[in-house]
Amino acid sequence: MQAAAVAAMAAQILSFTAAATAQQPILFHSSNPATHLSLQSSSFHGVSLKFPRQFSALSTSVSSRKPLTIVAATKKAVAVLKGNSQVEGVVTLTQDDDGPTSVNVKITGLTPGKHGFHLHEYGDTTNGCISTGAHFNPKGLTHGAPEDEIRHAGDLGNIVANAEGVAEATIVDSQIPLSGPHSVVGRAFVVHELEDDLGKGGHELSLTTGNAGGRLACGVVGLTPL
Repeated sequence: MQAAAVAAMAAQILSFTAAATAQQPILFHSSNPATHLSLQSSSFHGVSLKFPRQFSALSTSVSSRKPLTIVAATKKAVAVLKGNSQVEGVVTLTQDDDGPTSVNVKITGLTPGKHGFHLHEYGDTTNGCISTGAHFNPKGLTHGAPEDEIRHAGDLGNIVANAEGVAEATIVDSQIPLSGPHSVVGRAFVVHELEDDLGKGGHELSLTTGNAGGRLACGVVGLTPL
């Protein structure tokens, strides 16, 4: 309503400018006393305007609006892996907006070679790593390799330990987001005793666990500052 009143005032000013320059005071009136506007000529051969307070407040509110700022929604999480053995490590996850999640892994104390590395359904370690449940599998599919179309969301393949028992890897995956209905925050990473056969080993456990053996260490995923 204030914007409409101001527009009407501006139209009146333009139509009576000529009369104002003839040294004759002109008064504008409206049905609303709050919008009363006076127009008076001055010695500067121009027009002197006196606007009501509502106009000043409206101008200030419009000019004080700040531009919209869009901040990238980068998220970060971490999991500290420990178990009943000497195996331990840290997993760091980062995700920009709704893009894939980058997983940086460093685990020590392993036997040299390949070890299954998965994200499990629960962040429950009350009974050790066994209480983390099965692989995170919101789509109800069978076990597979990270690049397979049919796989658990938590199927992250194998990490490889060197001769010193240290495994370092960077995994980029689009099925383990840090927000949304399938967020992995609060779930757990598990490193296994054996190599994951990626669902292709023909063993009775191939399509559920990849026959990756026992759980050496695990850690719950939690958000952390950037």
